[in-house]
Amino acid sequence: MNTLMKRTNGNMPATTFSGLVDRLFQNNVNRFFDDNFWGFSGVSQQVQVPVNVRETEAGYELQLVAPGLKKEDFKVHVSGDMLTVSFEQHEEQNKENKEEGWLRKEYHRRSFSRSFNLDEAIDVSRIDARYADGILHLAMPRKDGAPAMSRTIEIK
Repeated sequence: MNTLMKRTNGNMPATTFSGLVDRLFQNNVNRFFDDNFWGFSGVSQQVQVPVNVRETEAGYELQLVAPGLKKEDFKVHVSGDMLTVSFEQHEEQNKENKEEGWLRKEYHRRSFSRSFNLDEAIDVSRIDARYADGILHLAMPRKDGAPAMSRTIEIK
């Protein structure tokens, strides 16, 4: 049977020079395979994205604050009276040093999904989306002749 680390009385590493070297080697190997040491925090990360909604004379505006993305990362979908805005971003890091024989790949995934009930006064066919300066802007115009839905609610 081969042993990687010499031990005395079954528990403690030997206090010889080779025992210290063995312990140092084992500690570094353990740290190398420790996800926390490399900053790995899990397979996926659910992102909290601030969403601002306001009513205008023309309809509604929705803003999602999501810097660092591209417009291709977003998906805006309407199904019935439900508007869903989502994004999914995949990133792969490949750090390789062939001279030293090291290879490390990490995959990073961020995602977000949020759904909103649409008022029947919204003209779904004219919803417009644009992404600029880290903010996804959605303009949701009212159907022609639809009244504004604002009102003040009395607090009791």
